Amino acid sequence: MTEIRLVGTAHVSQKSVEDVRSAIEEFQPDIVGVELDRGRFIALTEEAAEPSVTEILKSGNFGQLLVQWVLTYIQQRIGAETGVKPGDEMLVAIEEAQAHQKPLAFIDRDIRITLARFWGMMGIWEKIKLIGALIYSLVSVEGQEIDVDEFTNQDVVSAAMEEFRKFSPRGAQALIDERDAYLAHQILMLGSRYERVLAVVGAGHIQGVQRYLDAPETLPPLPALTAGVKGLPWAKILGTAVTALFLLLIVAIAFSGVGFDVLLTALLYWIVINGVLSAAFTLIAGGHPLSAVTAFAVSWLTSLNPLLAAGWFAAIVEAKIRKPAAGELRQIIEAETFSEMRKIPLFRVVLVAALANVGSTLGTVLYFLFIFPVLGIDPAVVIVDGFSNMLQMIQGLF
Repeated sequence: MTEIRLVGTAHVSQKSVEDVRSAIEEFQPDIVGVELDRGRFIALTEEAAEPSVTEILKSGNFGQLLVQWVLTYIQQRIGAETGVKPGDEMLVAIEEAQAHQKPLAFIDRDIRITLARFWGMMGIWEKIKLIGALIYSLVSVEGQEIDVDEFTNQDVVSAAMEEFRKFSPRGAQALIDERDAYLAHQILMLGSRYERVLAVVGAGHIQGVQRYLDAPETLPPLPALTAGVKGLPWAKILGTAVTALFLLLIVAIAFSGVGFDVLLTALLYWIVINGVLSAAFTLIAGGHPLSAVTAFAVSWLTSLNPLLAAGWFAAIVEAKIRKPAAGELRQIIEAETFSEMRKIPLFRVVLVAALANVGSTLGTVLYFLFIFPVLGIDPAVVIVDGFSNMLQMIQGLF
């Protein structure tokens, strides 16, 4: 009969390192499964090949990438306070398994799939709250005393999981629930081949994984846990809607008879509001003045094209000027302060891309909110008169 033992760890806890070592010594498993995928294992043990700046810019996932980096930074800071690097307990499990000549299995879902599903499943409001919480964490983690060993106390862990679930239900599903199921799938597959299985997983997964191990029939199908997130392409839909709304506005003003100067003013405000906010957010990100000028120059146009983004163009200019070098991804991950992280050219390029897009989006929203009061016209009258006049002109032509 197969015997499975779970060891719950906190990723920056010295106690967890010792717990893993003791469990392998006492349990003498036939195989050790660790909560890593092969990519994270390589990142922990080897100098993994870093993506180029071009590859990062082509991916377009600037917000997702920043979230990943900030989460890594926060974990690094907690680890620095405790003297334990993130992943040390997994490395100990690997080293002990090798020392006892035990086979090793990587049982976690590919981190790229997890992050893609995590980001893709969250709604816009959840993403905004997450970014706000991360910004707060960047400040509060400095100098704060943290009892990391409490992270393995199941009562504390359960309370934290419930709070995260309230904060981001969809994010919790991708980051916790789905991985509980994936880990349980992998552990059960190991159990079908080995009699004694030791699985080293984060403390937050212990209860969820154990529930599935006790009732395997409740496990969701494995392919459903690794598939891409299917949903409406909201970014393209909203971008197309903005384009249609702007063209509708311009046509209505042009045919309403309010005057060419009003039409010209409406176009000018579109360029200025989009450009100024996109450029301002580029400078807030620490971007070069030329990057800000680029954001200003293109944002009015990119806001009308759902396939283009002002941040992408600003980031290209930033990369040409700052010239990120090889090895900077490792520097970002190992940065000791957020200020130090912001000085790294690669981080600044991605931050410029993300914040320039935020500024452009904000400019678009503010334009539609305030353009009619600024112009001093009644939108209902302009739209009705504009399209009525246009229809009369078309009828006259035929």
